[in-house]
Amino acid sequence: MALSKDKKKEIISNIGTIIKSSGTVVFVNHNGLTVSEIAEMRREMKKDGVSFVVAKKSLARKAFDTSGIGGTAPDLPGQLAFAFGEDAVASARLCAQSGKKYEGKISMVGGIFENQFKDSVFMKEISSIPPLHALRGMFVNLINSPIQGLVVALSKIGEAKS
Repeated sequence: MALSKDKKKEIISNIGTIIKSSGTVVFVNHNGLTVSEIAEMRREMKKDGVSFVVAKKSLARKAFDTSGIGGTAPDLPGQLAFAFGEDAVASARLCAQSGKKYEGKISMVGGIFENQFKDSVFMKEISSIPPLHALRGMFVNLINSPIQGLVVALSKIGEAKS
């Protein structure tokens, strides 16, 4: 059944809202996934605050034209879906993990990062960034390392003088 013009306008508006309200939007090709696999993936992503929405490419392109995003939109082969959330890297990271889990049935084909269209290579690089709590732990360890080295050195000096 064909979509009515009003329904298409609503979908374009929803896609525009997603693009404007999310820090990062990942464009995902999900060829070969079953409906049950998509539902399972949505539930897993939802736990981390990431939403997964399937969209028609023609309506997505119309939303891109009216969104004011800089750069050139990447090619969108296959079936299109958007993964997005408030965390700037969580959607890309979860898409990369899902690609491994579902044996290549999911691939990142591009995205929007900091209000600019990006290609799949850039989105894959973003997916390798650890979660925020892991980055904070790394930062604390980095700060603690020189202090710990000083304490060890001072304790060795104290042992040598005793």
